[in-house]
Amino acid sequence: MKLCGMDEAGRGPLAGPLVMAGVILKKPISGLNDSKKLSEKMRETLFELILTNAEYKIVHFSAEHIDTLGLSACLKKGLEEIMSFLHADDYLFDGNSKFGVSGLRTLVKADALIPEVSAASILAKVTRDREMIEMDPLYPNYGFALHKGYGTCAHVQAIKEYGYCDIHRKSFKLKALQPSLF
Repeated sequence: MKLCGMDEAGRGPLAGPLVMAGVILKKPISGLNDSKKLSEKMRETLFELILTNAEYKIVHFSAEHIDTLGLSACLKKGLEEIMSFLHADDYLFDGNSKFGVSGLRTLVKADALIPEVSAASILAKVTRDREMIEMDPLYPNYGFALHKGYGTCAHVQAIKEYGYCDIHRKSFKLKALQPSLF
């Protein structure tokens, strides 16, 4: 039975893309795990192994897409795009929401339990991290190479000081950036 594992990276950051990946492994790959549990060096090594030993699809949604369509609609669209591109007997997405997509199973912590989902997790995270590192010199005031767009204290402070840049998700409301009522 052919399984397509799917995962995403970048659901919660204040800046940068949402990246989704689907993977059908052609052969087992040793060392797969949830991308967040692996070192950057190990993720990079596994990324190359996955590309050469799997069928895969990587989908990007820019901050502008997220602001326009909404995060859930982007997730739904990404899942559907992966499912239409990769032909499998079974589709498994990490988490507990199908985002209205039929023919899809979900499993919490699948990225740590199911090799195909682990591989998708790695493809999504490495792709997104690389993109954020590429954005860093274009927007040097924000430190994207360090925090990858997540809401760290330093990132929030940079937004307060310099405002939003083109890759920020303006629809994401952050309490620390809202005017005080008192």
